[in-house]
Amino acid sequence: MIYEERDYAIKPGKLNTFVGLYRDYGVEIQKKYLGTFIGYFTTEIGELNHVVALWSYESLDQRAAMRAAMLADPEWSDYLARVDGLLQTQNTRILTPTSFSPLQ
Repeated sequence: MIYEERDYAIKPGKLNTFVGLYRDYGVEIQKKYLGTFIGYFTTEIGELNHVVALWSYESLDQRAAMRAAMLADPEWSDYLARVDGLLQTQNTRILTPTSFSPLQ
């Protein structure tokens, strides 16, 4: 099992807009195509205007196949057009749990 952490830095003043668009247009299409949805978070202390999404997959190959299918869907392209210009940066990390992690 692997976990994908996606950290989005949102332009100041646009966090609620970005989260609302994801809620209304993004999350369901991702749940249709991607692995297991672990959670979606906003920052309260520290680096502000960040959104973090966590997903789990059986393997990197599964992740690649699922993301390719999603990227081919016109609904996903429509969502991306809606959030265009709201992001400053995006970082993605693949996390592998340790043997003693409660998330396997």
